[in-house]
Amino acid sequence: MTGLPSLRTLDREQSARIWLAAEAADMRCGFDRLAERVKAVIGQDPLSGHLFVFRSRRGDRLKILVWDRDGFVLWYKRLEAGAFKLPRVEAGSSSVELRASELAMVLDGIDVSRLRRVARYERGARVV
Repeated sequence: MTGLPSLRTLDREQSARIWLAAEAADMRCGFDRLAERVKAVIGQDPLSGHLFVFRSRRGDRLKILVWDRDGFVLWYKRLEAGAFKLPRVEAGSSSVELRASELAMVLDGIDVSRLRRVARYERGARVV
């Protein structure tokens, strides 16, 4: 029997971490300026292989910067209408970590700021 796809499966298979910068970024920024913002704003190493997400002031554009073995990759999306609905960031925070499922929902038009994860039972590790 094959398992059904789930958000938990997507999150579990995520090897890189995903960071969303809390403040809006200038969408004219290219590879190098975004890499500098990763260090200054998010406090992470841009060469780590993690994904770094930046939004425009209006919220209708996203840029995702990631290091891929021998160079940076920059993914850019502009909505023709509307804005991305991003998760809420705690006051005073410069960034927030996202799950792969949350990023997929943002890119698919789901308002993750209104979603709430409920507590679920999770069995501890077995002792052999």
